Amino acid sequence: MGRPLRIGLTGGIGSGKSTVAAMLAALGATVVDADAISRASTAAGGAAIEPIRQAFGDAFITPAGALDRDRMRARVFSDGDAKARLEAIVHPLVRAEIDRRIAACTADAIVLDLPLLVESAAWRQRCDRVWVVDCAPETQIRRVMARNGWPREQVLAVLAQQAGRAQRLAAADVVIDNDDVDLDTLRERVRRAWEARGLPL
Repeated sequence: MGRPLRIGLTGGIGSGKSTVAAMLAALGATVVDADAISRASTAAGGAAIEPIRQAFGDAFITPAGALDRDRMRARVFSDGDAKARLEAIVHPLVRAEIDRRIAACTADAIVLDLPLLVESAAWRQRCDRVWVVDCAPETQIRRVMARNGWPREQVLAVLAQQAGRAQRLAAADVVIDNDDVDLDTLRERVRRAWEARGLPL
């Protein structure tokens, strides 16, 4: 058997991408979560901790030995060079782990949950199909404010750092509309997309 079909799943903050990933897992899909791998690399004992300490200093590592996420988030939002340096440490570790899981996969398809798929040529090259979970920006803002308790300005700042809606849709092979639909409707859309294995519906 050849390598599995690699389906890249993406969507902006508040789009419902994680909900769709969970639905795919419930359908039996092998789902690889890039964010979870990234978080593990920056947890205490993670492979990214010492390189981050060397690049940014002890102030960005908590007493428990993990990345100080709040301090780093503030730094990268105000300093593009810091963001690039952090990504140069973390992204290769995440890519290597994703490649390891793809190689170990025995299913006919694997779902790569990739928040930065559209923003990164390196991620796109690893995918045979691109699925985008889509909703209106105002829906994203409302959901994130309710979920995270963030002020509107903070959500807008995060959205400004991500690919725009038009850019994501232009990259999509399959679009899963999650704008003000109930979970049963979304689940049915995800099921149909999964059964088609990423081919246009």
